[in-house]
Amino acid sequence: MSLRVTWAVSALLALALIPLGQAQQAEEEISRKAKSRVQAVYPELARRMNLSGTVKVEVVVLPNGTVKGARVMGGHPVLANAALDAVKKWRFEPAAMESTGIVDFKFDPRH
Repeated sequence: MSLRVTWAVSALLALALIPLGQAQQAEEEISRKAKSRVQAVYPELARRMNLSGTVKVEVVVLPNGTVKGARVMGGHPVLANAALDAVKKWRFEPAAMESTGIVDFKFDPRH
């Protein structure tokens, strides 16, 4: 086998061993401590559908601790707006600069 073919096979094998989640940019939990958290309201439609699950929200926090923006990174669409509405009302500890991270909202119809 030529050196070029050996290198190509080795590269493909190495890529196959990387879990898909690691091939993309890693999601980090928000490093700033939340001073106040608003609980997400479980949507009535989700209750009737008996939906449960986790919604991942990327949040951008200003230096003063208020939420500048948020977007859903994963989760059921019926639950997503409830998570967004809640996290936009959160307040974080002040910091020197803007920060970004992931917040998880867990929804369970039994609670």
